[in-house]
Amino acid sequence: MFYPSSICYWEWCVVLAKAESKFRLTVDEIMSPDLLCASPTKVRWSPDGSQVYFEWRPPSLKEPATFVVTKEGGTPRELSKEEAENVPPPEAEYTEDRRYALFIEDNNLCLVDAASKKRRLTRTEDKKTDAHFTKDGKKVYYTMNNNLFVLSLEDSSLTQATNFQPAKPEAAKTESQKWLEAQQKEIFEAIREKEKQKEKEKKPERKPYYLKQSQSIVDMRLSPDEQLVLFSLKEEQQQAKTAIVPSYVTESGYTEELKPRRKVGDLTDKRTMGIAKQDGEILWVDHGQGERPVNLSFVAWSGDGKKALLQELSADFKDRWFLLLDPETGKTKVIDCLHDDAWVKGGGHDAGWMPDDRSVWFLSERDGYSHLYVFSIDGGQPRQLTRGEFEVSAPRLSKDKTRWLFMSNEGDPGEHNLYTMSLEGGTRTRITHLEGRNDAWLSPDESMLAIVRSYSNKPPELYLQENKPGAEARQVTSTPSEKFKAYPWTAPEIITFTARDGVKVRARLYKPEGLKPGGSAVIFVHGAGYMQNVHKWWSTYTREYMFNHLLMERGYLVLDIDYRGSAGYGRDWRTGIYRHMGGKDLTDHIDGAKYLAEVHGVDPKRIGIYGGSYGGFITLMAMFTAPEVFAAGAALRPVTDWAHYNHEYTGRILNLPQGDEEAYKRSSPIYLAEGLKGHLLICHGMVDTNVHFQDTVRLVQRLIELRKENWEVAVYPFEDHGFKNETSWADEYKRILKLFETNLKS
Repeated sequence: MFYPSSICYWEWCVVLAKAESKFRLTVDEIMSPDLLCASPTKVRWSPDGSQVYFEWRPPSLKEPATFVVTKEGGTPRELSKEEAENVPPPEAEYTEDRRYALFIEDNNLCLVDAASKKRRLTRTEDKKTDAHFTKDGKKVYYTMNNNLFVLSLEDSSLTQATNFQPAKPEAAKTESQKWLEAQQKEIFEAIREKEKQKEKEKKPERKPYYLKQSQSIVDMRLSPDEQLVLFSLKEEQQQAKTAIVPSYVTESGYTEELKPRRKVGDLTDKRTMGIAKQDGEILWVDHGQGERPVNLSFVAWSGDGKKALLQELSADFKDRWFLLLDPETGKTKVIDCLHDDAWVKGGGHDAGWMPDDRSVWFLSERDGYSHLYVFSIDGGQPRQLTRGEFEVSAPRLSKDKTRWLFMSNEGDPGEHNLYTMSLEGGTRTRITHLEGRNDAWLSPDESMLAIVRSYSNKPPELYLQENKPGAEARQVTSTPSEKFKAYPWTAPEIITFTARDGVKVRARLYKPEGLKPGGSAVIFVHGAGYMQNVHKWWSTYTREYMFNHLLMERGYLVLDIDYRGSAGYGRDWRTGIYRHMGGKDLTDHIDGAKYLAEVHGVDPKRIGIYGGSYGGFITLMAMFTAPEVFAAGAALRPVTDWAHYNHEYTGRILNLPQGDEEAYKRSSPIYLAEGLKGHLLICHGMVDTNVHFQDTVRLVQRLIELRKENWEVAVYPFEDHGFKNETSWADEYKRILKLFETNLKS
């Protein structure tokens, strides 16, 4: 064998060995859970702020475990099983002095004290929810069996604060039985005297409120003075139908039925908000909209406990109100209203009270981007604290109530950082500084940050940094395997191209070395519709990111677009798909294909497309309505008919099918399948509880009736919407690769 004369034989053997051991990108390697391992999640500070806990799976472990690192940094230490059991989970609620942490575990309340000693406060099988401390921190309250209970931490006494009961027992008695009871009282003096004695001995108790069989109590909130309970009465609509998802591969050997959700436009559960007084009297909240269907939700009690902030959303999703509730009367006052002809963005976590208890803060897109506003409860116009073509999220007040802390993509929609700002607004100061995405958790005294940071080609890792602008961020973890680190993963170039309506569209470009004119290209479509994938942080679509590298190795130019409807670009971009999914979001992909051909010399007849969920839907729309653009497509777990998807997502964008049939027909691939000409692969999990397998079954029947031939379906009997099994992922993406290699290569 020839080897260079400048090195000895044994040195050359080492070179060859290294070349042989170099990581080779294959579908099986991409789908292996041992390649990436598991980045830090569930980050939380210890109660005293001296340590950070997190869940992590480094290469040395097969399963995630709980780790701890001091605030000074250093090597993380895996906790023993006993230690991990005494660490409060991320969702735990703390007393103001952080002496106690409260959470629910296995349907029971657990308390961890400052010495990290866990004790179980309840020991019953009944389901418990919504556990909170009272304002003074001396008691806890929770919901169980449609009632709210208050438990003292000092003497363990338990008080039932409400008295919601199932239907009256009398309802089960026949008319004959009721008549006989009345006759007994009429005839016998002894029975009448016995009843009188019972009344004398009877202790005063809360008046019961009897629920119907279809009713339940949810979201119960004890007032700060512990005198009132704010609650929502949920009433299920008996005529509504729940979809059925058959599960074929089961432990029993019999087909079992899953009942995941209803379909858009069907009857939705009614909710009415009420106030339970100490004597059991119920005061119903007047939301002020008359007969118009609305959904009320609790936001927060004021600091003085005399008022409550509520959010009200119209059933058609086009109006949002913030209401001030007087808990003594049940009356509400509108303090802000936002209307959107498409649909309003926002939820109850996007608002709260200011320190003065005379004003509230909230996020709103009223100027086109998500910004922070303050509004006086006495009236007037809301005051805008942030402004510009960027978005603000997750605002919170500092511990001393003098400044704001929030996340923002200011300066670059492809980055996500922590900012601080004066309580009154003004100059915003960026705290985190590493390029990419920086999700930050403040220590209890707010002097330190625990940051999970990632970059385009670097998975999320844990960093520690002082809570100061420009302070050094010290990396704590290193997660991926040596195989992963050995491969030259790229940070995809972020480019823009001009859509047909003149709008600039952002995209990620994976460009192979030595690209020559006349080559092939693939467009990847991110799922969820309203999310973002063109950015400088590690993608949620980790497998697709790696698969796009495999395609790039095979010579494909790959494009990944933040199409109309994606997150991060303001209200107009978000609502660009209103009443027509598969409209501008699809033409953005068609215009992206045109960009690939005109700018990079791709053969316009050798362009493929693939994606899952919403990406699968767009793939079908592309294959059915633009067959001259896309030669092959892989639609994974696709929506084929929006009338069969859920209410909360679809009702916002397309209204209701019985009221806006045109929007559903032009947005649903099943109506457009006749246009298929290219090669189509459909992959779907059979126990998908999100986009039901029925969607694919119905489309298959449509394709059969249309006598289409160049399509195939791969089914996965054990998989839900997001696959769990490595073998299923590998099988699916080998099929996608084969589709493109067979139909796009010259």
